[in-house]
Amino acid sequence: MARRVAVIGAGAAGLCAARHLSARPDQFVPTVYEQTDRVGGTWVYTDRVGTDEHGLPVHSSMYKNLRTNLPKEVMAFPDFPFDSSLPSFVTHQQVLQYLEDYTDHFQLRKHIQFLTKVDTVKPVTGADPTLWEVTVSIVGEPEKTTTQQFDAVMVCNGHYSVPYIPAIPGADLFQGRTIHSHEYRTPDDFQGKNVVLLGAAASGQDIALEISTTANQVVLSHSKPPIKSQLPPNMKQAPGVECFKAPKTVRFKNGEEFEADVFMFCTGYNYHFSFLTPECQVSVQHGRITPMYKHLVHTSFPSLSIVGICCRICPFPQFDRQVLFAQAVLDGSFKLPSKEDMEEDIRRDFHRRLEAGKPPHHAHEMGEEQWEYNNELSDLIGLDPLPKAVELVYKGVHHERVNNLQRYKDGQYEITGPESWRKLE
Repeated sequence: MARRVAVIGAGAAGLCAARHLSARPDQFVPTVYEQTDRVGGTWVYTDRVGTDEHGLPVHSSMYKNLRTNLPKEVMAFPDFPFDSSLPSFVTHQQVLQYLEDYTDHFQLRKHIQFLTKVDTVKPVTGADPTLWEVTVSIVGEPEKTTTQQFDAVMVCNGHYSVPYIPAIPGADLFQGRTIHSHEYRTPDDFQGKNVVLLGAAASGQDIALEISTTANQVVLSHSKPPIKSQLPPNMKQAPGVECFKAPKTVRFKNGEEFEADVFMFCTGYNYHFSFLTPECQVSVQHGRITPMYKHLVHTSFPSLSIVGICCRICPFPQFDRQVLFAQAVLDGSFKLPSKEDMEEDIRRDFHRRLEAGKPPHHAHEMGEEQWEYNNELSDLIGLDPLPKAVELVYKGVHHERVNNLQRYKDGQYEITGPESWRKLE
C-alpha cells in the first residue's frame, strides 16, 4: 500500500518533494500544504512587509530588484533546466516562473492544498511504524481545523522568513530607523540617507550596493576579511558594531563612530518549526537543529525529514538529492545505520566544524563542503553524482564575485559537458 506523505510548504524544496514522491504513485501519495495561494515560497515577491492580507507574517524576503547571485546554470534542478534564452543571473520573477513551470510540467498542483496552514505535527503514540497526526486549518478561518494521519512528513518550510536580530548595547537609545533586510524592498526609501548595514553575506553586500545608488553614505559593518573588490565611492566598510549612542550614533569596534539615519540588520534568519510538537523531539538551539542525520533525517523518527536546512549552498540541486535520500529511507531501499551510529555521525560532523574554528551556529553551513555532501547522499542511495561542472561554475562565479562585486552579474556562463564550462565573452 502506498505511503501517505505530508509535505509542508510549496516552495522549491516542497515542490521537489512532490515531484519525486508523485513520480512513484505505487509507493507514495503526497499531500502538500501551502499557507499562501501560490507556489514559490520565498521567491514570491510582495511589496508588503510585516503581515500579509490574512494577518500571517510575510514569508518572502525578496526585494524588488533582486537578481540571483548564482547563475541559472547551477541553480536548476538536475532534471529541469532553466530556459536557455534567459541571462545567467535571473530576476526573482524569472525564478518564480521557473518554479511555476516545474509545477505544471510534473503536474503537481493536484497534490497541493493552498491557503492551508499546518498547525501541529505529532507522532501517534504507540504506532509501529510511526504514524503522524497532522492538524491543519484554513487560512483566515483558524477555527476550521482538520486532522489526518500520514506515514511520513517532509518539512519544507524554508529558513529565510524569521529574522535574527542580535542584541546590541544601547539599541534603546538609537532614534534612527532600524530595519531587517527581510523587510527591504526598494532603495527609494533611502534617498539621501546615511545608512549602516550590519552583515556582509550575499544579501548584505547586494543590498548595500543597491542602496548606495540613492543614499548619501553607506557603511557595511562586518567581521569578515575586507571585501577586495572596488566599491562605489559613497560606500565603505567598517568592523562590527560595538554599541549605539544617542541619538543616531553607531560606534564600531575600532572606536570609529558614524551618524546613521538608518540601521539595517543583514544578520540572517532563525530556523522555526512552531508546528512540530514537543513529542517530535526536534531541538533548535543556537542555530543548530538536532537530531538530524545528514542534516536531514530524524534519528528517532526516520519518517520525519527536514529538507533544506543547510546554508551557503546551491539550493535546488541539493534539495533534489535530499528528497531522494529521504525517499530511499522511506521505501527501505536505503537502510539507515543504528540510531547510536547516526547520532555519533552527527556528533563527529559538529565537532569537526568546531575544531575548524566555526561557531556553533554554523552547524549546517556548507560552502565548499556542499559538493562532498551532495555526492555522499548520491552515493549512499546509488545515484550518479551531480555533474562536476555545477561545482566548477559555482567556484568560477565566486572568484568573479570576490574580484568584481559590482559587475559580476553581467557575466554569462555555459555548461559544455559533465565537467566543462565556459564564460561567454
